[in-house]
Amino acid sequence: MIKYILVDDELKALKNLEKKIKKIYPDFLHLGSFNQPEKALEFLNNNEVNLVFLDIEMPNLSGFDLLSKVNDPNFEIIFVTAYNQYAIDAIRHAAIGYIVKPIDIDELKDSIEKAQENIKKKIAHKNNKALLDLLTQKNNIISIPTQTGYAFVKLDNIIRLEGVDGYTKIVCNNDKEFFSSYSLGKFYDMINNPLFFQTHRSHIINLNYVTGLLNEGYVELANHSNVPLSRTRKKMFLDLINNNKE
Repeated sequence: MIKYILVDDELKALKNLEKKIKKIYPDFLHLGSFNQPEKALEFLNNNEVNLVFLDIEMPNLSGFDLLSKVNDPNFEIIFVTAYNQYAIDAIRHAAIGYIVKPIDIDELKDSIEKAQENIKKKIAHKNNKALLDLLTQKNNIISIPTQTGYAFVKLDNIIRLEGVDGYTKIVCNNDKEFFSSYSLGKFYDMINNPLFFQTHRSHIINLNYVTGLLNEGYVELANHSNVPLSRTRKKMFLDLINNNKE
């Protein structure tokens, strides 16, 4: 028997999907619906589940964040997203199912049938790991939640990050810029890479793009931007630059 849960911060969307699944697959065992991802995480870490319908865009804890915190993500996932342009490539690459809001019945059936096949093959753990690897620095990529969905950006392409009014601006070497609701501190923890250095409370830079240090206390970067360097971090910065050149 398929045992499943639903996770979506929007109560209306949660009840709508729950109603559709129960109508199409009344023999499935519905273990619960969660509009708070933190409670869903606690449930997944303490109960056996075959299938999870998981919204991607949720406050505090995204669908990807939730998956990364599950102790043993050995269950099939059908991601639910309002966006068909972002995140889909990564999900497809890991052979994980998804449906796009507003939910089409035929697409829902198709996704569930594929999930059932995968449950029989017992490949959920492998696929979930592949997705998590894709979304972390193991593949030199981070996922950036934006106003329109998710962007997947290679760390090598990031020149600098800047905290702006509670948001974070990410500047890349291809003249692309992203704005995210994630704080600068959260991005620092996500990146967790020695090549990224916090020059100032509002600035993080990629040391590979440093071209100079100005007397006024600014670090010069390859895209011709200047980033402030606090006095207390100057020695550490110079040591890292010298070590990076060796």
